[in-house]
This record gives sequence, structure tokens and C-alpha cells, in this order.
Amino acid sequence: MHQPGFFDFQNRVDDLNAAGNPLVELNRLIDWERFRPTLGLVREKERKNNSGRKPFDVVLMFKIVILQSLYNLSDARIEFQIRDRISFMSFLGLSLGDRVPDEKTVWLFREQLTKLGLIEVVFAEFDDVLAESGFHAQKGQILDASIIPARKQQNSREENKQIKSGETPAAWSKQAAKTRQKDTDARWTKKRNKSYFGYKNHVGVDVKHKFIRTYSVTDASVHDSQVMDDLLDDSNTSADVYADSAYRSAEINQKLEEQGYRDRTQHRAYRNTPLTDRQKATNRRRSSLRSRVEHVFGVQSQMAGSLLIRTVGLVRATAKIGLRNLAYNIKRYTVLAGAAS
Repeated sequence: MHQPGFFDFQNRVDDLNAAGNPLVELNRLIDWERFRPTLGLVREKERKNNSGRKPFDVVLMFKIVILQSLYNLSDARIEFQIRDRISFMSFLGLSLGDRVPDEKTVWLFREQLTKLGLIEVVFAEFDDVLAESGFHAQKGQILDASIIPARKQQNSREENKQIKSGETPAAWSKQAAKTRQKDTDARWTKKRNKSYFGYKNHVGVDVKHKFIRTYSVTDASVHDSQVMDDLLDDSNTSADVYADSAYRSAEINQKLEEQGYRDRTQHRAYRNTPLTDRQKATNRRRSSLRSRVEHVFGVQSQMAGSLLIRTVGLVRATAKIGLRNLAYNIKRYTVLAGAAS
């Protein structure tokens, strides 16, 4: 049997790259080192001694959690896939003999990013990269939200009533392990007569380039319009704000005008007050632009499949969804920058 060597591995990498390995563009176009100062904050805690193995490089770990988001992989599956897939190893700069972070190490790194609020910081830093590369937010912004399901909780009606009122069911206090597995932040909502349990990914997308410029994560019961203020991007070169009819109200229209924005939300019909022909024509024009946000959610789903929140609590859900939004922007950047290069 042939004994594999270094050149066999490299030859296989070269063959994969020649066949169109999509991860090559990520390494070619993304300056991962730019994020090292921010990511390095997770290592600021002094080690008690120098014994034991050194921690994995923070940029390596960051690239791993981006891979997770791009391919919607659990911590256990990302560890397996790195060991199994040559394209993943090549992307991460690993060879067959190198150590691979195990699933606990991946989980711990994401936890550190979450606790320090660094995912939001890196998201903002990458938005600076977009601006520096000529991809400024232009031609207005589109606001929308997508429901992200979470694991359904098997609670009694009384337990759900207590959770909604902000209380912890008394019976859970005697079952610490059970309590840790209960997501008391996620909520139920209905959309098109179908019930969903989980969270919402509220996003603000620029019309021209379709990058996610702002985002906010809430439980699924929060109405889309309630987080509008968190999504508005004053760096956009246009004052136009597009949204579906769920965002339309006299209060929102006044608020947008006071902040210097132009309300371009869809008109909605009310009982005994149907839309006029002019309003219908206006809706059609606005829909052609507003529908661009569906490309964002569609690409996220096509790229990584439907996300299911398996973590517990709003803080960790925000981290998972934030990484997914960042991964989308990174991938979108490689498409636009690659086409321009």
C-alpha cells in the first residue's frame, strides 16, 4: 500500500482548488488577521502557569466558527468535518499531523466571544471592511425579520404561564439539570396561521449591495416594528426606508420623518378601506426593491440550511444568529469582490 506523504496531501488540495473549492476565495479575499486584536481579548486572562498545551490560535478558532455558520454544523460535526475534509483543513491551514480543536474547545471559544460581546464588535469591524472596499450602504435600506426556530419545550400550561410572567416554576428549583436545559427566553408566534417557537432575526439590509448592515435578535413574539429603531442605519447614502406593511403606522411614519428618513413601507388595506389603484401601483414599485431582502434569507437557508437554535437562552441565540449574519456578509463580500477582481 502506498504510504501517503506531504506532497500527496498538497496534490489533493491543488486538485480540489482547481475543481472550484469555494473556501479558497474566502482566504484570498478576507484579511483574517485584521480581527486578531479584537479576538485576542479572549486570551487576556493570565494563565496560572505555562504547563500544558498552549491554547489554539484565536484566528484559527474564529475561522472555525465561521465555517460552522456557513455550513450549519454543530460543535461535534465541525470537529468531525475538519478531520475528515481536506478542503476544511486547507482553509484552516492545518495538515494531517496537526491538532484539531475538539467540540468542547469550539463551544468554549464561542462562549468567550459571547460573554465579551465580541461577535457584535467583529460584525461592525467587517462593516468597516465593506466600506473601505467601496461597498458603502447605498440606495436605501430594507427592514425585515425572519423566524429562527428553537427546540420546543415540553412544559405544562401552568409552567408556561409562570415563564411568561417572568417566574421560574417552583418545581424546577429542585432539578438544576432540568432548569439548565429549559429555554425560558424563546416564545411562540403565529405566521400565516402556523405556530412557531423560537426567536426572530431582525435585519436592516442595504438596497444596492444586499449586505446585512444592522441586526437585532428577539424572541419570536416581538412584533417586527418594535425593533425598528435598532435597525435604522444612518450611514446609508439614501434616506429611503423600505419595509412590508407590518411596519406601517402613523406613529412609525412620524418617527421616520423626525429622524430624516423617507417612509417607503408598503401600504396596507383595512376593513372597509381597500387600497386605491394608486396605492397598489406604489406597492408594486416598492416590492421590486423590498423583495431584495428575501434574497438574504434565501441565501442563508440555501447556504447552510434552516437554522435551529439548540442553545439555551436569548444571549446564546443572539450569538448564533449574529455569527450566521456575519458569515452571510463574508460570503456575499467574496461574491462581489471576487467578481470585481
